[in-house]
Amino acid sequence: MSSSIAPSSCIRVRPFARGQRRLFSKQIYSPESKSGVLRRRLLSRGIALTVFCSLLGKDSVRGMEKLAFKPDGYNFWTWRGRKIHYVEQGQGCPIVLIHGFGASAFHWRYNIPELAKKYKVYALDLLGFGWSEKAIIEYDVTIWRDQVADFMKEIVKEPAILVGNSLGGFTALFTSAELPQLVRGLVLLNSAGQFGGSNKKPVADDEASVVSKYIINPVKQALQRVVLGILFWQAKQPSRVESVLKSVYINTTNVDDDLVESIIRPAADPNAGEVYYRLMTRFMMNQSAHTIDSMLQRLSCPLLLIWGDLDPWVGPAKAARIKEFYPSTRVVSLQAGHCPHDEVPELVNRALMDWLISLELEASLQSACT
Repeated sequence: MSSSIAPSSCIRVRPFARGQRRLFSKQIYSPESKSGVLRRRLLSRGIALTVFCSLLGKDSVRGMEKLAFKPDGYNFWTWRGRKIHYVEQGQGCPIVLIHGFGASAFHWRYNIPELAKKYKVYALDLLGFGWSEKAIIEYDVTIWRDQVADFMKEIVKEPAILVGNSLGGFTALFTSAELPQLVRGLVLLNSAGQFGGSNKKPVADDEASVVSKYIINPVKQALQRVVLGILFWQAKQPSRVESVLKSVYINTTNVDDDLVESIIRPAADPNAGEVYYRLMTRFMMNQSAHTIDSMLQRLSCPLLLIWGDLDPWVGPAKAARIKEFYPSTRVVSLQAGHCPHDEVPELVNRALMDWLISLELEASLQSACT
């Protein structure tokens, strides 16, 4: 990661000091600012109105532009000798969209065209997912952090807004906390990741360690391979993909053939099964090394949570806890499941663009005060 990021005339927001986090809302929406008060009222009413309208209409994406599904993908970039897929559209300040576990850049199909009307939009396939290479490596969130950071340095070439869903949210948060110079703002949609706990694993004695290393662990790994091999075969069947998607979408209208195809096509890669095994045994079962609270302690940029409150996997309590750790967080709650950006994209697009406008206002206020 040797390349530098060029300065930009886009949104410029000063990093928050730990004691200044509440300044963001107060500066924009102070009682002395009539325009701020008016904007806050319009924003809250607008969100309430769009949420209400979404409940009335079953087809939430009628008339919306959609990214065309391309079986061979869009653009490719070589990173550390690996092929990485991404989508690029629009002009303006950059936004980088990062998908969740098992998904791809295509999962942002209803967001990319709308956001690209005003911004430069990138959607990236993480290594091991989508149309990116199914590399046989030891997967860890640090790999994806480095991938996103280098993508921003080599392709985006200026600080950007990071937006992530589920695993993509966890990756975006980690990148923002570790490399603040690359990030102007962060948006999390039903993010993955764990909070730290006080429980520590007991230290085993030498004899138990030898038994575990040479007998228990090999047997355990063999059984894991068999079980996970069966689970992967089941997981890539179209009917199973559709069933899982419908279990996490409250309104299942958008669970269509294109979405299912965007998930099962990458799973046909010869290395996909091994990648799945490594993800499930190395990464999914060992996330305690990097916790959400430890990342939030290092975060210094504006944070927006767009949360599907009806998510059966990651409920609203997690969003509330994130806000406890990072009080300046703005939260937009939606009546949606785990993937609100695809289930109710018009609401997510509006919430995101309203927040971006508020950042631009904040930047102009800062410039006027200096």
